[in-house]
Amino acid sequence: MRLLANENFPGDAVAALREAGHDVAWARIDAPGLDDQAVLARAQAEDRLLVTFDKDFGELAFRTRLPATSGIILFRISAPSPEVVARVAVQALANRSDWAGHFAVIEDDRIRMTPLPKPA
Repeated sequence: MRLLANENFPGDAVAALREAGHDVAWARIDAPGLDDQAVLARAQAEDRLLVTFDKDFGELAFRTRLPATSGIILFRISAPSPEVVARVAVQALANRSDWAGHFAVIEDDRIRMTPLPKPA
């Protein structure tokens, strides 16, 4: 899977996702300091799923009706240590393939999926 890890995503999780075979670009290294809209635009342009801890991406995608056909995965777990995030991320991505076109929230005990606005 092609992913863009936001700046706030732990390096251990980026490494674990790469080890699991995912193509992961990491904003912290590739493009530090980009605002949220630019990060989301990059994910779309590169056809990547955005993985993040920043809940502002959901608001951005829905409030502005910004189409995000690649998808956004928001992590909202109670013990977000790098090791836990790495394990949860690898497991979640291995168990589902329907992330594109959705705003997904990964919580401790469930995954919520909401369709994103369709491109005009």
